[in-house]
Amino acid sequence: MRKSNYDKFPSTVVEGPIHIGWEAITTVLKDEFAQAPVLVLELYTGTYEEEIAEAMAALGRRVLLTRDYMRPEAEVAAMTERFMTDDVLFGFMSNIRIEEYFNAEGRKALEAEVAKGDNIIIIGTGASLFADDAPVVYANMARWEIQMRFRRHEVKALGIDNSAEGASLQYKRGYFNDWNLCDRIKKRLVKAGRIQYWLDTNCRQTPKMISNDTFMEGINATVNRPFRVVPFFDPAPWGGQWMKDVCDLDREMVNYGWCFDCVPEENSLYFNIDGTLFELPSKDVVMFQTRKLLGSCVEARFGDDFPIRFDFLDTIGGGNLSLQVHPTNEFVHEHFGIHYTQDESYYLLDADEDAVVYLGLKKGVDSKAMIEDLRSAQRGEIVFDAEKYVNKLHAKKHDHYLIPGGTIHCSGAGSMVLEISSTPSIFTFKLWDWQRLGLDGKPRPINVERGKHVIAWERDTDFVHAEIANHFEVLSDADGVKEEKTGLHEREFIETRRHTFTQPVLHNTGGSVNVLNLVDGEEALVDSPTGSFEPFVVHYAETFIIPAHLGDYRITPCGRSEGKECMTIKAYVRF
Repeated sequence: MRKSNYDKFPSTVVEGPIHIGWEAITTVLKDEFAQAPVLVLELYTGTYEEEIAEAMAALGRRVLLTRDYMRPEAEVAAMTERFMTDDVLFGFMSNIRIEEYFNAEGRKALEAEVAKGDNIIIIGTGASLFADDAPVVYANMARWEIQMRFRRHEVKALGIDNSAEGASLQYKRGYFNDWNLCDRIKKRLVKAGRIQYWLDTNCRQTPKMISNDTFMEGINATVNRPFRVVPFFDPAPWGGQWMKDVCDLDREMVNYGWCFDCVPEENSLYFNIDGTLFELPSKDVVMFQTRKLLGSCVEARFGDDFPIRFDFLDTIGGGNLSLQVHPTNEFVHEHFGIHYTQDESYYLLDADEDAVVYLGLKKGVDSKAMIEDLRSAQRGEIVFDAEKYVNKLHAKKHDHYLIPGGTIHCSGAGSMVLEISSTPSIFTFKLWDWQRLGLDGKPRPINVERGKHVIAWERDTDFVHAEIANHFEVLSDADGVKEEKTGLHEREFIETRRHTFTQPVLHNTGGSVNVLNLVDGEEALVDSPTGSFEPFVVHYAETFIIPAHLGDYRITPCGRSEGKECMTIKAYVRF
């Protein structure tokens, strides 16, 4: 096993003052806004509202909490019911706006309190609705930290206290309703130029604050260079041991199954300000520099969604993933209000000698018999015989398996998968979980009844070998650089290219954001042929983003890899 040089805390260096701790923060706010009759503290859902409200008491202002003026919880539950549904995992994408959380009576009451006089601070989601001209402080939150708070049952949802519910139900409300609603507020405030300061409250009782100028300087600096988001690692029922060594993780943990190495919808960014890390959602750079990051054509198709996802699935020393299928675009659009599905692929960063991938159906499978066996297995009546129905392929390092929506698949034990896919992260229909319990000691949700509607029964053994298993096409091989086309399938919008090189490789973004991983070699240097950005060093297994507007860039073996062979896999949106 190679010695780890994986950077777990990538950051963008930003100049500007940073204020740490509630005492320092409230001192700045008290001095700067002494003449402002009303101050707004807009909260992203998932913040510790009580901590923030208690800290703001030091300002000597009368505190008004938006939560106290929202509709009763029963009304909020009724208003959101059609989007939340009664499913434990899946809902429908909501179009509810923050204004709807306040009925006429509540809105009138809060407006009356604001009108009584000066020296007021309004705190909460939607606070900015009630004081159009007031300065705004924005309390931001990283989505991954919100999910940790869900697991610890520490925070309430927007307008409703669901903290006692299971983490999956809290996540569902965030994903289908609260997060998008809060993002719309955030975008509106940024567009209007109303935010004066940004708060990082991701660590309890250790808040940090920067000015809007510093925040935007960090956003601009990030999008004008190659960058990485902050990876996060998580155990899984099937998790392995490979990442502990390669990514230098806590050896005391039972396993690490997941790493979100580039999922900007859920990862964080760090600004390094005078040695202090200021955390924000990486989604913010997507929202506030959409065209420069994604490219004009990608923006036209996906808006401010980041469409490419890279993550790790570690089963080395672990077990099989669940046997699963992802729905088609048509299905997610009709049933969940989402415009594209999680088409994906498995790229094998590493593999044991006996590693396997389950992919596609065997020839001549009886679909009705298979569904009945899956139902019987779900009821605990039989052990599902996966090999009777699904192809089991020997997998080795640097294989690439394409998995368009509708294809049954599963990474087996002994694999270290770099999953390259489109971004939606919740749409997996598990069909069989190998008689295994989740980390909470309970069976994980199985979705045979949904899965049966999206399984592409024609994707049999012949299809797998002809179209989706290791489809490499050499495009060029000269002067120490080999370029190969590796997919993805024609039903998927992501193109991937692999470069094996000992010499510098010249790339061009082609008008699309590029996402790459150094899949072999110790280190590589990413630089601009024209010097348009500072050189950027990447290490083995690190995923990095090249904003579309950078155009030409070059990757060269460096450091430990100087004069040696390196390999990258690159993904971009094809037009």
